[in-house]
Amino acid sequence: MRSGWLLRDGDVVCALEMTDSFAERAKGLLGREGCEGALHLTGARAVHTAGMKFELDVAFLSADLIVVRMIRVPPWRVALPRKGTRSVLQAEAGALERWGVRVADQLEIREVP
Repeated sequence: MRSGWLLRDGDVVCALEMTDSFAERAKGLLGREGCEGALHLTGARAVHTAGMKFELDVAFLSADLIVVRMIRVPPWRVALPRKGTRSVLQAEAGALERWGVRVADQLEIREVP
């Protein structure tokens, strides 16, 4: 996985991990006790929380990283694809609200080399 920052309006929202492969996308946050920042699943359109130990905030993102929809997903659930979704952002439940992320926000990803 790659590391970076999630930004909105040029301001850092949180630390970010980014998936590079199908295997990384499939695993997501599975097996973790929590998540300090967020995980960006490039190419993912849906999310499952089978085996998760905590609830997730999920933001569905368009191709240009505009937040299309946000939902909270408890463990052992499936969040189906949303129209216009090209990637998904996952964080611990409550994190997106704390960070002030809203539907229609334009996000930006900055990768750390």
